Amino acid sequence: MTVVIYTVQGILALAVLLALYRAVIGPSILDRVLALDVVLAIIAAALVLNMIVNHHLDNLILLVVISLVGFIGSVSVARFVTDRGIAP
Repeated sequence: MTVVIYTVQGILALAVLLALYRAVIGPSILDRVLALDVVLAIIAAALVLNMIVNHHLDNLILLVVISLVGFIGSVSVARFVTDRGIAP
């Protein structure tokens, strides 16, 4: 089981590095927002992994807040982009 946990942590770390790279390099604002939304999803997955490994539900409220922030942020940026006509 320890090997699986370390493997998942490594995959999550690689995924967050690639998403942050995309957020920095991304040619448009939509690419950057999507990459940061992916980073929030990866952080949520890491919190879930922590709760599974340690057999607790302490991070559940934080998980819900992170999910809401990601959703509201993505929707507000999408509305801003469509109102301004920035979308490609």
